[in-house]
This record gives sequence, structure tokens and C-alpha cells, in this order.
Amino acid sequence: MIDLRSDTVTKPTPEMREAMAQADVGDDVYGEDATINELQEYTAELFGKPAAIFVPSGTMGNQICLAIHTRTGDEVICEAESHIFHYETAGASVISRTQLYCVPSERGSPEPDAIREAIRPHVYYFPKTAAIALENSHNRHGGAVISQEYVLQIEKIARENDIAFHCDGARIWNASVASGVALKEMAEPFDTLSVCFSKGLGAPVGSIIVGKKEHIDAARKWRKILGGGMRQAGILAAGALYALKNQLPTLKSDHEKAREFAVKIAEGEFTEVDLTRVETNIVLFKVHVPVSPELFLQKCRERGLLISSGRVGWFRAVFHHQILKSQVGEAAQIIDEVLQEFAEF
Repeated sequence: MIDLRSDTVTKPTPEMREAMAQADVGDDVYGEDATINELQEYTAELFGKPAAIFVPSGTMGNQICLAIHTRTGDEVICEAESHIFHYETAGASVISRTQLYCVPSERGSPEPDAIREAIRPHVYYFPKTAAIALENSHNRHGGAVISQEYVLQIEKIARENDIAFHCDGARIWNASVASGVALKEMAEPFDTLSVCFSKGLGAPVGSIIVGKKEHIDAARKWRKILGGGMRQAGILAAGALYALKNQLPTLKSDHEKAREFAVKIAEGEFTEVDLTRVETNIVLFKVHVPVSPELFLQKCRERGLLISSGRVGWFRAVFHHQILKSQVGEAAQIIDEVLQEFAEF
């Protein structure tokens, strides 16, 4: 089965499993897990931030960051297709008891003027705009990379208005590899970043929050409240460390496979893809035959291909290190054969 539903479906390699089996562990709630501590120090250094804290998931990482930047009744500005809006189960309304103000965009980067206009005036009957959150790379915009020039523009707006600045960096590794901008440079404008190990990096579990010490101290309390204070979690951290040191250098190949797939899809009679939007490991495409999304996905599955629905009207294929180069053309061929079958009716 060729599984292109997401880069979350990756499984630990034998070498990663061995690193996990040999991990030096302790009680992380006491701060005594040596491998957790090593991972936190290593990642903080990668991003040029003073401190970091390991959390079970990217959703928890994002929600903790929103919680430490806001108070009940505040508002957070985000892009209309962002993960924190679509895929975190209205967590902001439950955990930090804040609301999200969604600003639409073409490629994950709302116009700076639109961000400015979304900032609430200081009037008692408006919520306080407490934070701005960007996503890089941007999932629902097909893995789009948010440019550093744009990030700096939004940082300026945030600083001028005394607003916190957060990055959902679940796939920031891909954005860095694709853009050539170092992780430290990408991270510098943000107060906090939540970055994920269990997507393209291929670790089985975990994300990490990086930021100032006071933010990480506050995040530790929120992590405990949310049940994320784990004990001998160094077994998980060892997988993340292995991923950083061994899988991160290979991400370029995932982008190359995505580009090859997109080119083949673009040549298909019944498929449409905007090649200018294929920047990292995610490919969004449309089909032009009369078939329901559910039936199309089912027929692909029956032929040995798993893909997923993306934004409304689009399908998504996500490439990762466990997809062989030989499977790229096979995946595109399966899609073409399924669509050909429906086109003949």
C-alpha cells in the first residue's frame, strides 16, 4: 500500500527503534529524564531560543502557547485555513477560553494591512487582540512556505501593538529546507514556536515548544494541567533526537518526490495541480470527472493508494521518507487509471 494520506503515517526505522531502546530515562516531571533534557537543550539551540519543553503533540503545543499568551476573553489572529482553527477541536475556546479571528489569504500569508485591520481597538466591548499566529509551512495551502520577509513584516505589526507572536511550526523543518533559511533565523521573530517531530521527521510521538524561559516555565504548568507531564518519556525523546540528527538532512528528497508526482499529475487528462504551489512535501490537486470524493478515495484504496481530502474541492498527497522513489509514478498512474474508469461512464 502506498500511503500518501499524511507524513504522520511514518513508522520508526530499525535504527530509531534501537536508539529508543537504549535511551537513558528518568522522571521528566521531576526534570530528571536525561534524554528529554538533551532533546530540549538540543532543539532550543537549533532555534536559538533560551529554553524548550517536550509535549506529546503539536495540538497541545499550540494550545499551550495560546494559553500562555492570552487571558480569558482575548482574541488570537490566525489565517483562515490554519491548523489551530480547523483541526484542534476548538481547543482555544476550551483551554485558554479565547476566540480566533480568521483572516483569509491566497497562500497562507494574509496581507499585512488585513492583519492590522483585524487588531481590535482598545474599547471595552471588543475582545483584546493578544496574539498573532502564523503557520509555516502551511498545511491547507499545500505546504506553502511563509517567507521570512513576510514574517518580519508581521512581527513589526505585533511589536508595534504589544501583541504576542506565535508560530505553528509543525513542518518548519520542511519550510527551512525548501527556503534555505536557517531554523535560528526563522525562529528569531517569534515569541514561541511549536515544532513537531512526528511528521516528516518520522519520530513516532512528540512536539516541542521553544521560547523564552518565562514562557517555557508557564508552559510547564499548562502541560501538567493538560495531562502532558510524562514520566520516563526519554524513550520518545530518543526517537525525536534520532530524527533531528538523521532524518532532517533527508527532507529535500521528500520535496523532490512531491515535485515529481505533481508534474505527473499536471500532465494527466483528468487532474489539475498548480505547480507553482508545490514547495515542500505536500501536493494538492483537483480532479475533473463526475465522482464523489468518497468514491474516488475508495477506488484509489482498492488499487493500493491512500490519499486524503484537502481543502474543499481538493485532494492531498503528502510525501515522506518511507515512500520509495519508484512509488511516485505508480501513485500517479493509479490516480489516472481510477479517473479514466469514471470518465468512460
